Amino acid sequence: MKIVDQISKDELNAFLFSQKYCQFLQSWQWGEFQKKNGNEVIRLAVKKEDQIVAVVSIIKKALPLNSFYFFCPRGPVVSSKNEDEKLAILEFVYAEIIKLARKQKVIFFRFEPVFEIKSLTVHAYNAQKSLNLKIEKSIDLEPKKTLVLNLEPDETDLLKSMHQKTRYNIRLAEKKGVKIVVVIASHFDDFWKLVGETSGRDSFRPHSISYYREMINLDERFIKMYVASYKNKIIAANIVSFFGDTVTYIHGTSSNEHRNMMAPYFLQWHCIKEAKSQGYKYYDFYGIDEKKWPGVTKFKRGFGGEKIEYPGTLDLIVANKWYNIYKLVRKLRRAL
Repeated sequence: MKIVDQISKDELNAFLFSQKYCQFLQSWQWGEFQKKNGNEVIRLAVKKEDQIVAVVSIIKKALPLNSFYFFCPRGPVVSSKNEDEKLAILEFVYAEIIKLARKQKVIFFRFEPVFEIKSLTVHAYNAQKSLNLKIEKSIDLEPKKTLVLNLEPDETDLLKSMHQKTRYNIRLAEKKGVKIVVVIASHFDDFWKLVGETSGRDSFRPHSISYYREMINLDERFIKMYVASYKNKIIAANIVSFFGDTVTYIHGTSSNEHRNMMAPYFLQWHCIKEAKSQGYKYYDFYGIDEKKWPGVTKFKRGFGGEKIEYPGTLDLIVANKWYNIYKLVRKLRRAL
């Protein structure tokens, strides 16, 4: 096996396209989006007999005291189904990342695998030395649990698989005259206003306005924004990613007004139909949690789908002393 640190957009995305439930957070486009937000992006591939067997898209994040950490959202992505081979590939990746980390004042490698990590001790070789480093569970960044809807059934069967109340709300919104429009950058001010209303109502902290603006100005084949209107007023909006075999519902917002119009239900159904009509295999609702987001989780569950649970966010500790200081500072901040 060998590490390749120069990989093209076509090579990276083609490998990801070959995997089930394509992870848009590992895509070339998402890396370019991170660059626009001021982050350094490192892309690595593992090749075996000139075939890519794993890819790792890493975002370098700043910490206090001129230190950093590496973040790999929903990755590394490894193609092998053989557990022993997968472990060998991961250890090969770990060794390269540790080498990079020590050169760049990186304290830990934070990653979010989409497969089970059976070993929490890393046995890797770097500069002919055996490394025994710990992997520790961290606070989840991307959602650990999600719902994925198989788009193979026809629309009638998809509707039948939904909760009866969800079907009713979809038909109610259509009957009341809710309209759907697909937009890219227009209606941004309306969307941003809805973000404020939704975050206040559902108690979550949104990203900055520039973050959302950059996102919806990405490649329109990759990110689309759909809005629902009632009497010419925008009352709901979704940001959706189209990548590989999967369409992912990234962000959803809705107005405090006209909530009886059930626009989010009709809007979600429209996005699902769009995904199916364009030949995508799966629709990922991107995050459920009955305790943290009970209302949002109930809404998503109404559309059906299979529950998938990932291992969550993990930290490979590179500099143990500095990592303990980092955890202490994080704990103190959360207590304030």
